[in-house]
Amino acid sequence: MPQKNRMTRLSVNINKIATLRNSRGGNVPDVEQFAKDCERFGAQGITVHPRPDERHIRRSDVYALKECVTTELNIEGNPEPAFVQMVCEVKPAQVTLVPDGHEQLTSNHGWDTLQHKAFLTDVTRKFHESGVRVSVFVNPIAAMVEGAKAVGADRVELYTGPYAELYEQDPEAAIAMYRAAAERARDLGLGLNAGHDLSTTNLPALLKAFPWVAEVSIGHQLIADALYWGIEETIRRYRACCEI
Repeated sequence: MPQKNRMTRLSVNINKIATLRNSRGGNVPDVEQFAKDCERFGAQGITVHPRPDERHIRRSDVYALKECVTTELNIEGNPEPAFVQMVCEVKPAQVTLVPDGHEQLTSNHGWDTLQHKAFLTDVTRKFHESGVRVSVFVNPIAAMVEGAKAVGADRVELYTGPYAELYEQDPEAAIAMYRAAAERARDLGLGLNAGHDLSTTNLPALLKAFPWVAEVSIGHQLIADALYWGIEETIRRYRACCEI
């Protein structure tokens, strides 16, 4: 029987707010103010995923958010040289390494931590030297979790896109698909994060099955829900899912 959740933290990904701002120019909505309001309404972290083309979060946003976020700032991205330099300068609480290509619409796969062991070991060391916690985005495969441990990561973030897709048809099978990876992370002493397509519908079951999940990062679905519920009520509902 899983133990009671130790309070999974909710980090709100605000990329979509920057997308909306950029579509019109100017500074509406205000990304920094939105981040502060999310924290005021109960978010326990703010996540951004800057991409080289700055189609949503810009480099300047990242530096500005460092000055105003009072919970935990999590910067996601592919650790190319410019990204590594930015993270080492900003020194967020956490960096999440994601193997995104330049033309990729959204994150849709995790690292092969075995094939890229040397590269990931090197960038993890650089981030640790700057005092930044390192999480590696991986598919729900126990061997990839073991590889993340081998490169020196502090956490893994399980890519939950497949979980969300399968959950609609077969919730038990969706949970089963993630069990080996989640349990391996726990057994190895790795912190466990999760993210992608999580919602108030599928999140409770995931956290009930794996109560050691430390943090979930949610953006697209949460912002879409806020169009109907408002951002304060939406964060309240997601926080409630994290406290089961």
